Amino acid sequence: MNRKDQILKLIAEGYNTVKSIADYFNVSLMTIYRDVRELEREGKIVRKHGELVLKSVEEKQVQEVGICAYCEKTLDKRLEFVYKLKGKTVYACCAHCGLLLFKGIQDKEIQSCMTRDFISGNPISCFSAWYVVASSAIPCCSPSVIAFGNREDAEKFATGFGGKVLSFEEAVPAVEALMKRGQPVVWEALR
Repeated sequence: MNRKDQILKLIAEGYNTVKSIADYFNVSLMTIYRDVRELEREGKIVRKHGELVLKSVEEKQVQEVGICAYCEKTLDKRLEFVYKLKGKTVYACCAHCGLLLFKGIQDKEIQSCMTRDFISGNPISCFSAWYVVASSAIPCCSPSVIAFGNREDAEKFATGFGGKVLSFEEAVPAVEALMKRGQPVVWEALR
């Protein structure tokens, strides 16, 4: 059995860091890093927050638990943002992450996008939803972005919790601007 096959076996047994594997083989970290990069390129493992995970296990975790494609939080069905692409579904934990993902997937064939109305929990199209951006209510990621099925409900929510009511087309650049460090957001420029 070659070392890469042994590494896969060790990861399955719980050796989930490069250091623990290097210690097991009594070799340098660099040697194991080379093998790990090859295993990643081959699609057999994934590095997540410094840990090594078998690709099949990682895919199973995503399917069973549901992980955000942007921030890797566990999905909450009440807030999730779902893009249906040709041959693939991309999940985000909330509207904040869903809007940030849009830039990276907009060139792919988006067949639909769904989220849920914050009040009723009913499914709504992401593209026709109204978003309250940067309110004081933070149900998931920050700055908060909360989706509503109609503008009137979004405006009532913003009256109580602050934030700006924006359409999908306005919310995408607003969230991107809020995430850029050191850049003040001028709301009037985003409208």
